[in-house]
Amino acid sequence: MAARYNVLFLCTGNSARSIMAEAILRKKGLSNFAAFSAGSHPAGFVHPEAIKQLETAHFSTEGLHSKSWDEFTNPAAPPLNFVFTVCDKAAAEVCPLWPGQPMTAHWGIPDPAAVKGTPEDVERAFQQAFAALDRRISLFLCLPISSLDQLALQREIDDIGRK
Repeated sequence: MAARYNVLFLCTGNSARSIMAEAILRKKGLSNFAAFSAGSHPAGFVHPEAIKQLETAHFSTEGLHSKSWDEFTNPAAPPLNFVFTVCDKAAAEVCPLWPGQPMTAHWGIPDPAAVKGTPEDVERAFQQAFAALDRRISLFLCLPISSLDQLALQREIDDIGRK
């Protein structure tokens, strides 16, 4: 596999979980990874609580915006090495055929944007989603990607989604 890997995080609305995952990998992946996010039905905005979580953790929010997964299916799109769905709706949808046949995995995270309740309840849901994404991305970054064969790597990234 390549020395620099392109990773796309998918969610239906691309307003919270996939956006946070993109920001986490951008910071933690440094020069080895390029992170992107998109949605099947983009909300058109980034949820303010997602921005708050990222800023509280000192992650850059520059350039983050809600966008369609169609941007990654055209010939000018970066070649993808990994595509991770982070919501159950996106995992159940028929995804486009990604150029280059990237590895895919489902890392389901409960939708913090769907939480109804007090502001504290909503903030706690976003904190939990952020922590789960941060943990899974940290585990992913520990994988010896270049030394694993395709089948072993697929098993490892699937396993991360269960943690």
